[in-house]
Amino acid sequence: MAEVVRARVDAWCWAVRLFPTRSAAGAACRAGHVRVNGERAKPATIVVPGDEVHVRGGERERIVEVRRTVVKRVGAAVAVECYLDRSPAPVPKAQVALAGVRDRGAGRPTKRDRRQLDRLRGRG
Repeated sequence: MAEVVRARVDAWCWAVRLFPTRSAAGAACRAGHVRVNGERAKPATIVVPGDEVHVRGGERERIVEVRRTVVKRVGAAVAVECYLDRSPAPVPKAQVALAGVRDRGAGRPTKRDRRQLDRLRGRG
């Protein structure tokens, strides 16, 4: 029977190029931006094939299923074979509202302007 390679989630995410550096992957884990099988993952959490990893970072959330565990960083072509990407499609740039764009020289936003911006951003 083939031995299953166990890998830390921070090392695996870095190895399959979900993060640019291993320290960035570890920091995301500590901040709660990485979940394994629905549970918040510490950097030392072990992943095995079949696990589902949610990575929230940048502008979108990535949902990947572990197909193969690797602990060393691999090339992009090999990295794609190590997971099955189930992420939702990114929102087209045309649909993203440009909230907070002001005319040059308009000065500081008033209290009313700030409240309107907060409402646009979903905070108010």
